[in-house]
Amino acid sequence: MSKNKANNFAFIDSQNLNLSIRDQGWALDWKKFRQYLSDKYDVKRAYIFIGYFPGNEMLYNSLIQFGYFIVFKPTLKLPNGSVKGNVDAELVLHSMIEYGNYDKAVIVTGDGDFYCLVEYLAEQEKLEKLIIPNQNKYSSLLRKFADQTNYINELRGKLGYKNEKSP
Repeated sequence: MSKNKANNFAFIDSQNLNLSIRDQGWALDWKKFRQYLSDKYDVKRAYIFIGYFPGNEMLYNSLIQFGYFIVFKPTLKLPNGSVKGNVDAELVLHSMIEYGNYDKAVIVTGDGDFYCLVEYLAEQEKLEKLIIPNQNKYSSLLRKFADQTNYINELRGKLGYKNEKSP
């Protein structure tokens, strides 16, 4: 497709993306990432799936200002003190709800739970790209899509904060 003609949507597993990047010792600049998705993959809508946690409103407002559509998942505080907000079902559901509204999908995750979604989109020729946050640590189920995959860790200089600190 020629430049600016595609109507692609991105579906982003925020926890997998954020934790995978931080695991590599850097922080993703969400504003730059949104621009990258637009420039590189003609992403007109970028859905970010995130657990809602009171006190993070500044982050959520920033993501909206950067052009993301946020889909919240209620979180649960577990007995061990950790917080759980698994967004897998929401991401799959929204990619299917929006299926007729986009030309192709960009899926951002390294989680093998999305194998069936990525496989279906690829079979329907609706997968623009699978973007994996860490090429050294992701589900081997997704290796099947290697020819349709890019890795964010190769883009640290372009998409990371210059001072390596998140806001």
